[in-house]
Amino acid sequence: MLRSELDSDDYNSYYQPYIDKVEDIELLDALKRNRKSVASFIKSIDINKLSFRYAEGKWSVKEIILHLIDTERVFAYRALCIARNDKTELPGFDQDVFVSHGYADNRSIEDLLSEYETVRMATISLFTGFNHEVLAARGIANNSSLSVRATAFIIVGHENHHLQIIKERYL
Repeated sequence: MLRSELDSDDYNSYYQPYIDKVEDIELLDALKRNRKSVASFIKSIDINKLSFRYAEGKWSVKEIILHLIDTERVFAYRALCIARNDKTELPGFDQDVFVSHGYADNRSIEDLLSEYETVRMATISLFTGFNHEVLAARGIANNSSLSVRATAFIIVGHENHHLQIIKERYL
């Protein structure tokens, strides 16, 4: 499934800027390609920049990395629930609370990268098992309609969004 095949009712319009940051490629290819490019980019960042904040109250690069990991886990869980036809309305999550309780700056970059790789491989494995019918399935997350297929593109676009911010404001 290509990003361009998403319907406007696959996701809340809030996610449109993330969707727009994904090339028009197959869903699994997007996840796999970003896995390599994100890890490579993170490894290229000077170690002295990893705890840098460009303004008071802003996240460090390490916190952004953990935020990407946490967000991917949340969206993969949403995809799993919807794919398995669980009709439970899924909650939102407070990203700032997650970051403040993640203690990313106390972790090594190697540890964060290992977790990133592990989570991405689990996400790829999850989506590999979904057929077209499952990818089109919709549920409710954070009070809005969400399809399984949209979750993967949101994950990738969300990463691209934050990598752009790191490049523009942190390096």
